[in-house]
Amino acid sequence: MRADSPEFLTATQASYDAIAEAYAAGFPDSLAGRPLERALLTAFVDLVRTPGAPGAAVRPPVADIGSGPGYVAARLHGLGLPVFGIDVSPRMVALARRAHPGLRFHVGSMTALDLPDETLGGIVALYSIIHVPDDHLPTVFAEFHRVLQPGAPLLLGFQSGDEDGHLRLTERFGSPISLDFYWRTPESVATALTKAGLHVHARVLREPEGEEKLPRAFLLAYRPGPAGG
Repeated sequence: MRADSPEFLTATQASYDAIAEAYAAGFPDSLAGRPLERALLTAFVDLVRTPGAPGAAVRPPVADIGSGPGYVAARLHGLGLPVFGIDVSPRMVALARRAHPGLRFHVGSMTALDLPDETLGGIVALYSIIHVPDDHLPTVFAEFHRVLQPGAPLLLGFQSGDEDGHLRLTERFGSPISLDFYWRTPESVATALTKAGLHVHARVLREPEGEEKLPRAFLLAYRPGPAGG
């Protein structure tokens, strides 16, 4: 992490480095019992694929941003997409590489992606913008817009509620941390996406399940352009 990185990034990195092993052991694949989330990923894959191109030579890669233990990237790979993961925590990246040795995972920040313009065929960011403060969210979405090819989709997942809110955790899995969580309404996130030049295609809201306390919101968006129609 660069010395001039925003404070929330260094805190998020340090917190996930501290709990990486316990997190990966507790959540090796959070999609396993979530049929709605799996269906949304399948829809995302269909949006990424070039129409009528089962024999296409090369497709642009998809990025799983905030990839954690790597299970989302692994599922996208299993569905036939070229995919790699990006996470702010070096320890999480190491665990993802160990669990999924056939896939690429890199340390990086969604506020400054180390990627050329218009190189991605899609982005999945499930429960990763939840650590981004409101004043940095426009930067993140501007980066998503920059690296997506015209027409390429974006799938976001985040905790939601009747209004935007914030909580700081100082302990998890028995380790001291300093980790901010932000939950947001689909409307506020959709507004931020639109301001960044991304078009919102669909919104899904799921009620809490099991030990969850907040609804889960999902937005499908894309960078407008010829490929998006």
